[in-house]
Amino acid sequence: MKRGLEPSEQQDGGGNSGAVKKKSLKKSQKLRKDKHLEEEGGVHWERLPQEILLHIFQYLPLLDRAYASQVCRGWNQAFHMPELWRCFEFELNQPASSYLKATHPDLIKQIIKRHSNHLQYVSFKVDSSRESAEAACDILSQLVNCSLKTLGLISTARPSFMELPKSHFISALTVVFVNSKSLSSLKIDDTPVDDPSLKVLVANNSDTLKLLKMSSCPHVSPAGILCVADQCHGLRELALNYHLLSDELLIALSSEKHVHLEHLRIDVVSENPGQQFHTIKKSSWDAMVRHSPKFNLVMYFFLYEDEFGPFFRDEIPVTHLYFGRSVSKDVLGRVGLTCPRLVELVVCANGLRPLDEELIRIAQRCTQLSAIGLGECEVSCSAFVEFVKMCGDRLTQLSIMEEVLVPDHRYGLDDIHWEVSKHLGRVWFPDMMPTW
Repeated sequence: MKRGLEPSEQQDGGGNSGAVKKKSLKKSQKLRKDKHLEEEGGVHWERLPQEILLHIFQYLPLLDRAYASQVCRGWNQAFHMPELWRCFEFELNQPASSYLKATHPDLIKQIIKRHSNHLQYVSFKVDSSRESAEAACDILSQLVNCSLKTLGLISTARPSFMELPKSHFISALTVVFVNSKSLSSLKIDDTPVDDPSLKVLVANNSDTLKLLKMSSCPHVSPAGILCVADQCHGLRELALNYHLLSDELLIALSSEKHVHLEHLRIDVVSENPGQQFHTIKKSSWDAMVRHSPKFNLVMYFFLYEDEFGPFFRDEIPVTHLYFGRSVSKDVLGRVGLTCPRLVELVVCANGLRPLDEELIRIAQRCTQLSAIGLGECEVSCSAFVEFVKMCGDRLTQLSIMEEVLVPDHRYGLDDIHWEVSKHLGRVWFPDMMPTW
């Protein structure tokens, strides 16, 4: 015979329901208690102060930051704080031609609509496609409310900006030149910028421009660069191709009204084998050194061996020297005689003739040399040890491929690192060629 349910059991609907309700009641009380404690002294993520959210958001990748902005209204407001949009890199890549992710089009529209007047430090990184370069120009032409301080146009593969109609590119760039009026840094390598557009730049930003990088800009003439040098008295860093370098430009940069230039980078590039290069007078270099005695002259050479004739005949104040193609023993010998300010030397290739005498001469004459790198060259182990001994511990960077060093009667590859380390004052080993 089934026993009848007790009144309390009938009310609860079953034998175990009372226990369940007690557990549910305890859980509810605990939740209320936890909520009360949280209200008293705990943390509400949605109520974090905006300055803390700003600090956190600054460390997040853009995509994660966008996802975080969807959590709540407060986080969305933090996502749009002007401080987060002062520095921005537009990545414009086509899926068919690049494996890199691109900045989402909807985000670009949002930036132009809400944050164009907040942008200050901006770069455009484009792939090799013309479509990406056109997209960059389209964005530039819409920055009518901007006040940029830094602008960089970067082609990650071939210079896609050069594939655009010059008028289209200049029109977009002029929008920034006219509206910013406070540009201090401009990097426009491999672009169709021209002399008239540089005049617009100078007319609106002459008091603020400090850095100008414009190597491989074929539509710019020496007169265009001279206009910049004459009027941008605060210019500190300048990078351009050798064909734009002239005695007149160096004299202009050496005039009393100029702030002392700190960095001058010159790319000496051969477009066609046998190309002729002009010479720069020693007196022009001397004027530059007198005016800016501590300036760095960085030169990158990408020439064929028979094109070095005009170079390193007279003393030149180069401090950082890079040879991207094979360079002859004769040229390297002249480097030791004509480059007393040399601080860094990198030689990618020389051939199979040992550079013993040339290296010793560089150690003797270039008393400020502190960094050297040798690629496809040959140096006897004894000459290399002598070089290191003469330079001493001022050699902060010594990158020598193991294949460069030729064993001789005094040193072999097994023990040369001990001898070199002794003279450097630190442990050193030659660089090894990767085995993969």
